[in-house]
Amino acid sequence: MPLRYTFRQLEYIVAVGQAGSIALASQRINVSSPSISAAISQLEAEFGVQLFVRRHAHGLSLTPGGQRIFNEARDILARAAALTDIALDITDNARGPISVGSLSTLAPLLSASIRRTFEAAHPGASVSLFEGHQVALLRMLDRAEIDVAITYDLEIPKDITFEPLASLPPYVMLAADHPLAENSAIGLEDLALEPMVLLDMPHSREYFLSMFQSAGLRPNIAERTSELAVARSLVANGFGFGLINVRTKTTLAPDGEKLAFLPLLGDHRPMVVGLATKATDHRSRIIAAFHDHVRDRVQAEGLPGMAPLD
Repeated sequence: MPLRYTFRQLEYIVAVGQAGSIALASQRINVSSPSISAAISQLEAEFGVQLFVRRHAHGLSLTPGGQRIFNEARDILARAAALTDIALDITDNARGPISVGSLSTLAPLLSASIRRTFEAAHPGASVSLFEGHQVALLRMLDRAEIDVAITYDLEIPKDITFEPLASLPPYVMLAADHPLAENSAIGLEDLALEPMVLLDMPHSREYFLSMFQSAGLRPNIAERTSELAVARSLVANGFGFGLINVRTKTTLAPDGEKLAFLPLLGDHRPMVVGLATKATDHRSRIIAAFHDHVRDRVQAEGLPGMAPLD
């Protein structure tokens, strides 16, 4: 007698297996916890296999048999999605939901603007936005919590595909009335004794500090923050200089104080902004359409919210 199960039940298995708990899976897929629990119990009875075990304080984990069924369920759902994509390719439509993550320093500039123009170009698409630092975004991609990330080319794993969009050199950020703001450009040796406001985010901090290390200098770190908006306000109010790659069209800090952005002298590696996705043999129609839209827009207009490169 053939086994009986539904695609919805398979979706619940995959959601719980990825989330590690029914409660978290419930939040992610917007289905009640009792419905998910009931579906899993029905599948365990149908398959005659225990799918999950509960570990004290660690949620649920897949049994060895459950792991095999989880892997196959995920593949079945992927193949089913591929059939939908083929149909959409035939009609040349990109429809459905897409989850987009963005580096927190880029999100205020890019996310809303790109969502607006993409949904306008593809009325059947629905974009959900997320933000985080680099480590968090890569983890979200790995867990299939987001479909694509707008981020930098920093520590990209081999199982992630990265498509470059724009190269952003480092700039020095100063209060508009800082004596050095009158220069046309600044070298690291001019900044070594100045107090520094460090943008303290995973990978980004190592990127900025490595510049001083390569020059045989040690920065005078006076302030640390993981929020670009806070860094802009600290710099604008005279608490130090900052190094950034995100040079916005506006030269005002969030509190209205004025900033100056000067090129950093020397041969420094730029940050490359791009689209990161989980490596796969098949890219869904909506993800492909999103890539095409963002690439075409950046080529035509540059990155939203950012000043043109000098």
